[in-house]
Amino acid sequence: MFEYATGDPKKTQHLLALDGAKERLHLLKAELFEEGCFDSIVDGSHGVFHTASPVIFSATDPQAELIDPAIKGTLNVLKSCAKVPSIKRVVITASIVSVVYNGKPLTSDVVVDETWFSDSRFCEKNKLWYMASKTLAEEAAWRFAEEKRIDLVVLYPGFMVGPLLQPSLNYTSEVVLAHTRGENIFPSSIYWLVDVQDVAYAHIQAFEIPSATGRYCLVERVVEFPEILKTLNELYPTLGLERK
Repeated sequence: MFEYATGDPKKTQHLLALDGAKERLHLLKAELFEEGCFDSIVDGSHGVFHTASPVIFSATDPQAELIDPAIKGTLNVLKSCAKVPSIKRVVITASIVSVVYNGKPLTSDVVVDETWFSDSRFCEKNKLWYMASKTLAEEAAWRFAEEKRIDLVVLYPGFMVGPLLQPSLNYTSEVVLAHTRGENIFPSSIYWLVDVQDVAYAHIQAFEIPSATGRYCLVERVVEFPEILKTLNELYPTLGLERK
């Protein structure tokens, strides 16, 4: 397994501590904006998982902080993959936000499936920059994959919950924590939840199952934040989150 890293040892120590990491995990530094920097990393591989994209809901410069890294980073990975005949499939981790933000009403009778895409123009108009970045990156990925005949599978997890590998909170956990303090940094009170362990297993299936194709939403349940708050209060009653 290869992981392209930032070069900051604090962000990778937890990976190196995993069982078997010493024998099977190699960390290589790469730059999303630099075309060709993934060539040597993917060379000889049979499959590639592209999971890196900035997650920011309040960007000062959306183009530089979100849109450019998402699009250029995705295309640079795919361009390197297109040079390697041994690569059988590329799996991209997208997000449910590149599926449901199109202005259509999400009533109880609506079925969200693989035909749904977020509307980047709708997202930009409403300053939903993270949603726009993920949508535009996916559109660019599908165009490139079709042109170069890359076998591409894209996964769309919702808010991932579950055990953390790293010692710090991930952004999903920070969003929930902020909401308990009355700070709503996510532009919705509705959460699409999925266990991170199920997401990891879905990635393995997306690569290993020959019939896997196209787009897959990964959502176990949909809840509004009051239900999350109720669960947190049941688990941690001494925090008094309802009163906050």
